[in-house]
Amino acid sequence: MGTPEFAVPSLGALAGGGQEVIAVATQPDRQRGRNLAVAAPPVKRRAGELGLRVLQPADPGDAAFIGDVREMNPDLIAVVAYGNFLPPALWGLPPRGTINLHPSLLPEYRGAAPIPRAILNGDRETGVTVLYLGAGMDAGDIVAQERVPISADDTGETLAAALARCGGGLLLAAVRSIEKGTAARVPQDESAATFAPKLEKSDGLIDWRASAEDLARRVRALRPWPGTFTFAPSRGGTRLLKILEASASAGDAGETGKVLRCDSAGIHVGTGSGSLVIRVVQPEGGRAMTALEFVRGTRDLAGTMLGR
Repeated sequence: MGTPEFAVPSLGALAGGGQEVIAVATQPDRQRGRNLAVAAPPVKRRAGELGLRVLQPADPGDAAFIGDVREMNPDLIAVVAYGNFLPPALWGLPPRGTINLHPSLLPEYRGAAPIPRAILNGDRETGVTVLYLGAGMDAGDIVAQERVPISADDTGETLAAALARCGGGLLLAAVRSIEKGTAARVPQDESAATFAPKLEKSDGLIDWRASAEDLARRVRALRPWPGTFTFAPSRGGTRLLKILEASASAGDAGETGKVLRCDSAGIHVGTGSGSLVIRVVQPEGGRAMTALEFVRGTRDLAGTMLGR
């Protein structure tokens, strides 16, 4: 059971690793993109390429769907970023249980956004965990874990891809150990649990009072979604400006939110500590461009204030 691109390597690992995948459950097709065209989720597309049966219940708690799963009589259910809570009536069906791949070193970062939260907090490593599904959110017994380093230039997107690749191999190894009856089952330390709540669009608004280091991490962590943004002067008003790439500088912070200068390195903006050097932006309604391109099309940007 899985839906986004993150779950595709896991499906591939199980299908190519000698396991009999009797069906794949994923979210329904939905409108996506600027044109709102109806599109299949990545897992459905990959399952189709593999010739696997695909189920797309609107609600995984639906009696008809649970009936289908009961009729298939699976030994085990493996869940990777399915995108919806599963009821006990479903995850309690298989005799070998239901397992989940979570992109953190549990009990750290339980919840919806463990990958960006790890970058936001300046962590140097994270990882993937295979655990048994239970009543608590990401609180089940641990089967296996693997650590993954976080590089200085990792974004939410690149780190997710690395964790997905690692997770596919770990999930396959966990399934094999369950099949052999040698799988570990280690209870989580509740006193060490931390949480990674869901991100909102508003989390992307840049607060120039934060340090340049914090802001540079935010730009990386929130890419591709929800992205980071500020507001730049435009014809007597302001317009939204997405910040796609930026780095921290230990230079003079200046006034928070003030454009200190524009040079070949980018747009230097004062923060609560140091300055943020913006390298790639996307103006509202426009395309992504280098900071230099944006400066050429914006008169007298230096000395102005960014933000509301």
